[in-house]
Order: sequence, then C-alpha cells, then structure tokens
Amino acid sequence: MFRFERQVGLTLNGSGIAGVDEAGRGPLAGPVVAAALILPPENSFSLPVADSKTLTAKQRESLAVAMRNTPGLHFVLAERSAARIDQINILEATHEAMRECILNLHPLPAFALVDGLKVRNFPVPAQFLVKGDSLSASIAAASILAKTWRDQLMLKLDRIYPAYGFCRNKGYGTREHLEALKKFGPCPEHRRSFAPVARCLAPAPEQLCLPFGG
Repeated sequence: MFRFERQVGLTLNGSGIAGVDEAGRGPLAGPVVAAALILPPENSFSLPVADSKTLTAKQRESLAVAMRNTPGLHFVLAERSAARIDQINILEATHEAMRECILNLHPLPAFALVDGLKVRNFPVPAQFLVKGDSLSASIAAASILAKTWRDQLMLKLDRIYPAYGFCRNKGYGTREHLEALKKFGPCPEHRRSFAPVARCLAPAPEQLCLPFGG
C-alpha cells in the first residue's frame, strides 16, 4: 500500500506526500466530505489502513480514532453542503472540497496522491489514481477519515430529520429512503439536483378534462 508513496518519495527528498479522498458523492442527501492527510514515515506507521468500503463501520471508527491520535499524522477535512452541490454539481463540489483540504493542510505537501480522475486546478503536483483507496495507504487513510466524519454528520441529521432513516442509509437511495421521500417529500438536506429527489419535487401532470357529448 506504500508503493506509490515510495515511488514519489524518491524525487521529493523527504517532503510531504498527501493522500486525498472523498466520501458521499452518491447519496441523495447530506454533504460530500473530502479529506487530505500526510502520514508519518512508513517505518513508524503500522495501522492496517484499507479502502474504507472494505471495512466494517466498527473497523473504520477504530482506525479513525487511532489515526487522529497518531503523532506526525496531519489531516484536514472539508465539507460541501447539499445546497452547494445543487449549485455547482456534485463533481465540482467534490473537487472544490479536495482543493480546500490541500490548501489548508499544514505543512503544505509537495505532492498529492488523489483518488479518482484528474481534478482541475489542483493546487500542488499530483498523481490521480482510479480506485486509489485500494492502491495507496495515504488515500486509504484519507478515505477512512472522510467516511467516518460523514457518517457522524448523517447521524446528527437523523436526529433532526428522523423520517428518512439517515442513521441507517447515510443518505443513500435505499428502498426505505425512497419510500420516505415519496411520502414526506425532501428535507433541506436533500440534493434537489439528483433525479430521485427532483422527481419528488416535480408537480403532478394535470389531468385533461375533455367534454363529453357533441
């Protein structure tokens, strides 16, 4: 999992390499969250980080707590709200949050390993890795921090909007969530630019009244 870090590190003379990932691009509700971090040197970091999607919630939480308490590990989180997602679209909102993370990371990294396709106007030199959370320890660690933070946000939203089951579905379009959307309509945390939510906003077509007889 440190292969890409080693390859890049050969040319950086010990400068920081950041891992960047996001959580929450697919859900119908809640924010998207990006995380950027710089891990300690490989020989002093032994946590078994992996793609957050391959871990249980308990494993993710345990690793997130351990990382937050790891000396020499620097991280930043950034959120983009449902309203911002609707304003500029989910891809741009995700990239905006990723750029913010890097710019607020201290020390500013010399290079970044970023999950996914190229991010426009990225503020530091970077390598973009599709499925990077399964290839890079730094990206995998960032994915865990982003996912656990977003899950906590969705638990808070569940207490405000209990009808949608956010504590269970985390905003994803499960059957329970879709049925609640149809019954109650969207709440302020729903992404109105996403088709399943937009369909609940569209007015029902008017029934034409045709005269009978001649």
